[in-house]
Amino acid sequence: MSDASRPEAGIRVPDDLSGITAEQYRTSMRHYPSGVTVVTLSCADGPIGFTATSFASLSLEPPLISFNIAHTSSSMAAMLDADSVVVHFLGEHQRHIAQRFSRAAGERFTDRSLWTTLDTGEPVLHGTPIWVRAVVHQLIPIGDHTLVIGLVTRVHDNTDEKPAAAPLLYYNGRYHRPTELDT
Repeated sequence: MSDASRPEAGIRVPDDLSGITAEQYRTSMRHYPSGVTVVTLSCADGPIGFTATSFASLSLEPPLISFNIAHTSSSMAAMLDADSVVVHFLGEHQRHIAQRFSRAAGERFTDRSLWTTLDTGEPVLHGTPIWVRAVVHQLIPIGDHTLVIGLVTRVHDNTDEKPAAAPLLYYNGRYHRPTELDT
C-alpha cells in the first residue's frame, strides 16, 4: 500500500485507477440527473453567484448542507472569503436563471429585477421555490474542487404555492423539466 492510500494519511487512493481519464469520468457522470441550485454570496466587489449541481443535505441535527466549487471557478476566491451563502433550489420555470449563472461572472447580476438583498447582505433570487441561507461551517479542498459545508440558519419555502413548481434538473449536459425525462 502506498503512503497516499493509507488511512492515516487522511485520503485513500488506490494504487491503480485503471487508466480512467477525466473525460471518461465526466461523460459517465453526465448520465446521473441532479437538481440545479444557484449559490449566491456577497463580497466587497458586489454579489457573486454560480450554479451548483453537487448540492446535498448532510445532517438534520445540526442542519448541514454541502456543495462543491471548482478550484478554477471565477467565484472561488469569493467563496473562500465568504461567511455565508444562499442556496436556491431552482424550479422548472427557471432554466433562464441556471443559464445566466453559468455565463461569465459579470453577466450574472446585471438584471436587477431578478434579485434583491437579504438583511444579512446575501443576494436572493426572486421566484425560487426554496432557498436556504447557511453560514460557512467548513471548507475542505479535495481533488480539483473544494467541498463547502454550510450550517443552515434560515429556510424559505414557497412550495405550498399552487401550482407548486417542479424542480429543474440537469442531465447529460442540459437542463430539463422532470416531464422531459419521461420520453
